[in-house]
Amino acid sequence: MAEADPLAALAAAVGAFHITGKAMRAAQERVERALSAGDVDDATTGAYLAAVRRYFEPYEREARGQLRHVDRELERLYQVQFNLTAERGVVAKRVEAVQGVLDALAELRAE
Repeated sequence: MAEADPLAALAAAVGAFHITGKAMRAAQERVERALSAGDVDDATTGAYLAAVRRYFEPYEREARGQLRHVDRELERLYQVQFNLTAERGVVAKRVEAVQGVLDALAELRAE
């Protein structure tokens, strides 16, 4: 049998989520009732732990996939930013060089 304190902590953590699955909601209610009554047995604990695993493992996989996607997008954006910053430096030097030519032209015309 799992100790009540760790099981109660898990039940509290799970209870903080908006649970949409009927089976998970039912398991949550059963374990909360058992914890309140101080009547947590091995069967209740095992069933609850299995329900939590079935409910949360797909979300964990989905969240990790989303995180990988966001990381790839950030990497792409950092590369784009790096490339644009380098390109801006080249264009700024070109503007400076062209402005030098135009300034020299203006001086010659003024003479």
